[in-house]
Amino acid sequence: MLARKLFASRRCTRSGVRFLQTQQRNAGGMPAPLKGIKILDLTRVLAGPTATMLLADLGADVIKVEQCGKGDDTRTWNPPSAPLLSTANQTLPPESAYFLAVNRNKRSITINFKSEEGIAILHKLVAQSDVLVENFISGKLAEMKLGWEDCREINPQLVYASITGYGQTGPYRKAAGYDVIIEGEAGLMHITGEPNRPPSKVGVAATDIATGLYAHGAIMAALLSRQQTGKGVWIDCNLFETQIAGLANIASNYLIANKEASRHGTAHPSIVPYQVFPCKDGFIMIGAGNDRQFTSFCTKILSRPDLAQDRRFSSNIVRVQNREELVRIITDILMTKNRDEWLAMFEGIGVPYGPINNIRETFEHPQAIARKVTVEVEHPRAGKIKLVAPAVSYNGEKMPIRLPPPWLSQHTNEVLGELGYSENEIKTLREKGIV
Repeated sequence: MLARKLFASRRCTRSGVRFLQTQQRNAGGMPAPLKGIKILDLTRVLAGPTATMLLADLGADVIKVEQCGKGDDTRTWNPPSAPLLSTANQTLPPESAYFLAVNRNKRSITINFKSEEGIAILHKLVAQSDVLVENFISGKLAEMKLGWEDCREINPQLVYASITGYGQTGPYRKAAGYDVIIEGEAGLMHITGEPNRPPSKVGVAATDIATGLYAHGAIMAALLSRQQTGKGVWIDCNLFETQIAGLANIASNYLIANKEASRHGTAHPSIVPYQVFPCKDGFIMIGAGNDRQFTSFCTKILSRPDLAQDRRFSSNIVRVQNREELVRIITDILMTKNRDEWLAMFEGIGVPYGPINNIRETFEHPQAIARKVTVEVEHPRAGKIKLVAPAVSYNGEKMPIRLPPPWLSQHTNEVLGELGYSENEIKTLREKGIV
């Protein structure tokens, strides 16, 4: 209870809270659970920004600290970019689609990390923050007096989340973390791709995204822990362990039965048929996960009820043993009709199925439209832009987009003002290249 009172006191006296309360008063579904929580975001690219965006969606005041003149690496990862308004500041490059994807509901400030005055500003931000999230190589921020021990001295209640490639200990702790490298090194690429073909990466940076989700959950847990103890927490979250944890049943197969994995393309190693099949004009995913579904599939789709009785295919165990022959039979039949003809036949028979949609078809999907998976926001440099909406609803409503993704240094003056800097002091800091 004492800890709760302490945090409530800090939040009520913190500058900038009135801004958040105004923005969040009309939040849909439920009150913003992280209202009044200030997050110092020292991350860039994808894993860290994903975590801080999810926290921002829940109402946290996320201050994204970027490198002077350049900003987050993804600001330059274009094309594509959002078109610039004619009234927009033309000295900055267009807003890249990549950056816009994971930086909504944040404020941007630029600071020169290599200057003592810049570090002093960051220390002031640390003193006022509830959470610091960073994805520098292990030990790098400690060299700048921004490591966990440094920040804990300034603010003992700080939740400090470190996101790295391999973690804070071990022989690889100093190695940089890249999604595609970890995909290869932590097993995912080995099981991705067609049999007897080279390994393949996943189509998006899945390890980065999963790490961001893990970090987001860990930060929420640490905030709950702080309510009980009154003390901060150092979170060690990394791509390597996230990816190993994400191997799920594949990891368990090896640990329990010493079974090495292999590539099966879109197929399932333990269930047949459970894969993508070609049709006359496209592809369809079919997942007959049990004998009842397989019988229904053979009878109502393939018009081959005899297959379900065939001793080679009568149970999943023998279907796995005779995978190649069964897949050939199914493929030959499915190639006789167009994709949409088959899709219509699947409706209501209880067999899992779905089309392989491109991205346009994904966003035009009736369920995507009904669930409002996109949201339109007004960006000060790009005008109206569409973003993917938050994926979770609360009491039937999604949390609102309070702020569009910020342009570089958009909120520097605002944040410095909240720290107590005068207009003249901010002007001097800009002239000296500190911000």
